[in-house]
Order: sequence, then C-alpha cells, then structure tokens
Amino acid sequence: MVWPIVAIVGGLILLVWSADRFVDGSAGLARHLGMSPLLIGMLIVGFGTSTPELLVSTLASLQGNSGLALGNAYGSNITNIALILGLTAMISPIRVHSDILRKELPLLTVVTAGAILLMWDYDLSRLDGVILLVAFAGLMAWTVWLNHAEKKDSLALEMDQEMQGRANSIRSSVFWAVIGLLVLLVSSRLLVWGAVKVAHQLGVSDLIIGLTVVAVGTSLPELASSLMAIRKFEHDIALGNVIGSNLFNTLAVVGIAGVIHPLEVEAAVVLRDMAVMGVLTLSVFVVGFGFRGAGTGRINRVEGGILFASYIAYTIFLIRSVGSI
Repeated sequence: MVWPIVAIVGGLILLVWSADRFVDGSAGLARHLGMSPLLIGMLIVGFGTSTPELLVSTLASLQGNSGLALGNAYGSNITNIALILGLTAMISPIRVHSDILRKELPLLTVVTAGAILLMWDYDLSRLDGVILLVAFAGLMAWTVWLNHAEKKDSLALEMDQEMQGRANSIRSSVFWAVIGLLVLLVSSRLLVWGAVKVAHQLGVSDLIIGLTVVAVGTSLPELASSLMAIRKFEHDIALGNVIGSNLFNTLAVVGIAGVIHPLEVEAAVVLRDMAVMGVLTLSVFVVGFGFRGAGTGRINRVEGGILFASYIAYTIFLIRSVGSI
C-alpha cells in the first residue's frame, strides 16, 4: 500500500509542476511563432491545463479501465465548476465582461447535454469517440474564427496583458515544453498505477478514485491558474480556464479515450456523475451569461459558496456510497 500512495502523491506533484512548465513553454513558443495572445489563451493555456486529464484518461483507456478514464474526465469537470469556480468566486466575485465567454457558456451547456445523450446507452463506442473528436475539431475552428472576429474583446485584452508576463526566449520555451511533456507522461503513468493499486487494495471502484483523488489532482493546474488570474483581477481568464478545460475534457479527453478503446459506461456515471455535471454547467450558464439585466454576467460570493457546498455534498455522497458497498 505504501508504494502506490507514494506513486499517487509523487505523481500529482510532478503532474502539477510539469503541466505548468508545459503550458508556459508551449505558450512562449506559440508567441514566438506569431500566434495572437487571445488564441494562445484559448487554445494553449485554456486547453493545455487539461493535458493531465488527457494523459491520465488515455493511459487508463489503454488499460481498458473505463472507471478511471471517465471518472477522471467528468470528475475534473465537476471539480472545475463546483470546487475551483466556487472557491474563486468566494474569494472575489467573478464579473463576466467577455462576449467570447458569453458565447462559450451556452456552447458548453449544449456540449454537456450532447455528451449525456451520447452516453445514454451506457456505452462509449469508437463512433461516439469520433463524434466527440469531430465536434472538438469544429470547436477549434470556431475558436480560430473568434480570434479574428473579437480582437477588442475583454478576454483578448486580459490575455495580451497575461502573455507579456510570460516572455521567454524561444530556446527556453522549447526546452520547457519538451521537459514538461516528458515529465507529464511519466507522472501520469505513476498516478494511474498508484490509483488503480490503491483502489483494488481498498476495495473501492476505480470510478470513485477517478472522480475524487485523481480528478482533483489533475484539476490543480486549473485551480492555480484561476486563483492567479483572480488575484490580478483577470476575471474573464479565471472563468475562461474552467470553460476551456471542461470543453476539452468532454470532447477531446473522452473522445480520444473512446477511439483508443471502446468502454462500457457504468450506469452511475450517466445517472449520477454526468447528471451532476449537467446541473452545475447549467447553473454557471444561468448566472454567468448575464440574464439579470446588468449587461454582464456575475458569479457572486453567495453563488460561489453554493457551488463550493455542492462539491462538498457530492464528495460526501461518493464517500458514503463506498461505505455502503
């Protein structure tokens, strides 16, 4: 039991460190190649923080471990909204000024609803995976189009300011991108091995481990990024990190896992976990879009507290469900 726990803790620490290095290096390299700050923020930073989820779920899928693969992806989405966004809003209310995010919020809601419908037969087939990846390709194309259409958006201005603080030489950027990716691969393998071993020795399902320990661990880059953004009053970046990560997890992470190895989906994943993810996504859309007539969306401290409390309640429910097995 000792070595699997060491593997989990060490894997998580290395995962967070390497994800940050990989994102910084990739963002610096993209800047040297002439990519705009907005595009870097939405593609490299927004999706790059989900690289841990991608690698962990891919490795789990290669082993045919559907519980860990899907639990990590959907558990990360729940963690991103309820824990990270809730905690961030409790620290400082989040004002949504960006028209881009006001377009992405309903898109995330539709994508989440589509993913639930796709899994309703309790099966993630290769065709399902292909559908998710095609949708992700469409999202990427739409993101590139937004980059040209929304040059003056508040998110673009925040990302321009953020990228100025990430100035690295091209040699340094390439070095950290490569090192970050290599350590990501090693740490992901460590984490998957440790999580599976601990789950088996404790008699806990891989799904529960994926939804809790692994999901929180792989979401730590998003937590660090959002807290840093809110400290700089970059509210749109704080919310954009969560939206981008959840879109990436739902479409790319699960899509790649399904294409690699068709997976049987436990009923609990759809009826419990995806349902919770859907309700949380819808709630953020409602409060973040700006229906209240203020012209901008806003997630206040009370709403952040409700999101945070919902995460605590969900986690307690998972733990109690383990005790009742």
